[in-house]
Amino acid sequence: MKVKSPLEIYNYLPRTNCGECGYDTCMSFAAHIIDRSAKVLQCKPLVEDAEKNPKAKETLEKLIEITSPEIAEVIIGTGDNAVKIGGEEVLHRHELTFFNPVAFFYDVWDTMDDKDLDERCSKVVEYKKFYVGQFLTLDGIAVRCTSNDPKRYREVAKKVAGYGKPMILVCLDAECMKAALEEVADTKPLIYAATEGNWKDFLKLALDYKVPVTIRAKDLNVLKSIAKTFKEAGVEEIVLDPVTEPLGEGLQGTYERVIQLRRTAILAEDKDVAYPIMITPIAAWLMDADDVTKAYWETVIGSTFIVKYGDIMIFRSLEPYSVMPLVLLNYNIYTDPRTPVQVEAGLKEINNPTSDSPVFITTNFALTYYTVESDLTSGGISCWLLVLDTEGLGVEVSVAGGAFTSGKVKDLIEETGIADKVNHKYLVIPGLAARLAGAIEDDTGWNVLVGPVDSGRIKGWLEKNWPPKPKEE
Repeated sequence: MKVKSPLEIYNYLPRTNCGECGYDTCMSFAAHIIDRSAKVLQCKPLVEDAEKNPKAKETLEKLIEITSPEIAEVIIGTGDNAVKIGGEEVLHRHELTFFNPVAFFYDVWDTMDDKDLDERCSKVVEYKKFYVGQFLTLDGIAVRCTSNDPKRYREVAKKVAGYGKPMILVCLDAECMKAALEEVADTKPLIYAATEGNWKDFLKLALDYKVPVTIRAKDLNVLKSIAKTFKEAGVEEIVLDPVTEPLGEGLQGTYERVIQLRRTAILAEDKDVAYPIMITPIAAWLMDADDVTKAYWETVIGSTFIVKYGDIMIFRSLEPYSVMPLVLLNYNIYTDPRTPVQVEAGLKEINNPTSDSPVFITTNFALTYYTVESDLTSGGISCWLLVLDTEGLGVEVSVAGGAFTSGKVKDLIEETGIADKVNHKYLVIPGLAARLAGAIEDDTGWNVLVGPVDSGRIKGWLEKNWPPKPKEE
């Protein structure tokens, strides 16, 4: 996005504050365009005027141009399961944020028997890992053509499409690809790949079936030339594959090509290469090694390019030790640094508490809250949990920075009415907030018990400290 200020966008808008975009004022709408929570085409007066007025059309086209992301967005699939890749604005997350997480696709092949195919597809579809309040999942299935049989490839593509996940059709033969597209083009798969040898056939397929296409070339000049040709021919959704090599100098070369592509797109503003980048860590399975070593290097390659500009990847190993590091790293890299991940403050009930149950307090930093909540729930601890609004900061940081204070604890106790739900006045605070114990007692009138630093030790701590012994006068 070339504009950085809402005022720059505001000058292109009707400035009538009509509210048809869903926002009260044109300036508010402009601000939401900047943070990518609104689209230019939501401005109905501007769109309608552009249909009749050439000057307004020119204004609209200019506005779309200057508010488009530096890296083009590509959508694979349809409906709720569609995955969006690309759309990035910066080289480094701290400059703004990264927007669209890396899409993970796992391969199947058309020479598998139907039982193995169903089992593998089911693993991809059903995978989920609960982390920081949400389930992390896998994005789609890459269908490889290993039979060179158009009929069989078509059958397998249709079968995989039935699982409802986005697909990559991996096939260099135009005849086999066409057979599959005749069956599943309406699901909008990504076709892989147009190369220096087959690009004319794949250009026709991309145009005829209106599907996104991957262009594959190790030579970046060739990659750019083919991408430019596709763009000029009318293909809007393009993905670039600079070829992933798994080891040694080959891996170093892959890294250098990816860096060069992204820097050229963003810093040099070269629109001919400003597309999402595909990485194929599955190339590790071409190594002469045992399966565990291959899976290890596949994960290493994937992790490297999650951090450095990979937008979509194809993997093989579905072993937990391979998948879990990838989905967790992906989640954390694509967390918005401008907004700490936080949960709603207030009072939570854990395991059906009673009036005799202990009262704990923690912060609303999501990782802290879900760690504590999980430890309490899995430990079978029946309790009340006060969640303090620390603006998404953890315990130690919020205590040091003044976001966790005795005054805020007092307000939270009063707002939640916890005193009316229990027949005691004992509050268990985190071990890292021990320094606030005296101030909390003075401000709230509650007795403070300092709990463990690690919430995983709460169960053992309760066995020794709950119910509390009355204080001696």
